[in-house]
Amino acid sequence: MPPERTSSGVGQTLREARERRGVSLRAIANATKISVGVLEALERNDISKLPGGIFGRAFVRAYAVEVGLDPEKTIHDFIAQFPNDSVIAGHPTSDRGEDHTAVESERRTAGTFLWLILIAVPIAAALLYFATLGRRAPAAAPAPPAAAAAPATDVPAAPEARAAADPPPATPAVAPATALPTMPAGAPATAAPAPDALPAGGAASGDQLTIALTAKRPCWVSATVDGRKAIERLLKAGERQTITVRREMVLTAGDASAIALQFNGADARGLGKAGEVVTARFTLTNYKDYLQAR
Repeated sequence: MPPERTSSGVGQTLREARERRGVSLRAIANATKISVGVLEALERNDISKLPGGIFGRAFVRAYAVEVGLDPEKTIHDFIAQFPNDSVIAGHPTSDRGEDHTAVESERRTAGTFLWLILIAVPIAAALLYFATLGRRAPAAAPAPPAAAAAPATDVPAAPEARAAADPPPATPAVAPATALPTMPAGAPATAAPAPDALPAGGAASGDQLTIALTAKRPCWVSATVDGRKAIERLLKAGERQTITVRREMVLTAGDASAIALQFNGADARGLGKAGEVVTARFTLTNYKDYLQAR
């Protein structure tokens, strides 16, 4: 049975501010992307449906902004009414559900992986078999030239054949000599290796992305870079973090408007509204979509 609405506290303050403005819970839910059920629980001071830690406070901040309350004062009152340990302690059931879901997901992943192995082994064996046949066929091909050379071993008995065979090597010796004068005329050819090196340098400069994060005010940030956790903590106001990305970065911010981004030194547009919890994925190909319009 859901807890009854209390007549005091942060929830009552938020509800009264909403009713003064004549705004419905559905309108606030559409604006903040928070479900109506969670907003109703917040008005009843029931924090069991809020996410733990800073993300729960982000919900309170978003609600306060929509009803015209001071978000900082509202957060201060909320923390005074619900200390961090009580917020986190309100979610044991959801944690167990998430653990069960994770176990089921791992089982399905293991089953899929085993199924792929059973299919891949016969395919790999077939590819190895055909690759072996391809290697044997070219090895047998040089045999006919060897047979053609056999008559040549019978001809050297004639001295004239040796004398006739000697002049042809003299003509190739002339060919390099004739090629030498072309070297000065083809002097630009000595510069040709330099252009070949230029694309390689260009590729090296474009195979990574430098992302700079600056906190305008205290904000919880979680960043996973190329599959590894790089940041997961509260950034202080004015703190700056520079990250090098080779494939992708997944960024979660507890307050979307509190983080300023730069991609390779170019300013990016804002991630969202004040107090909004946002998650974004940046890659070497899509980061230009987040740059500010010029």
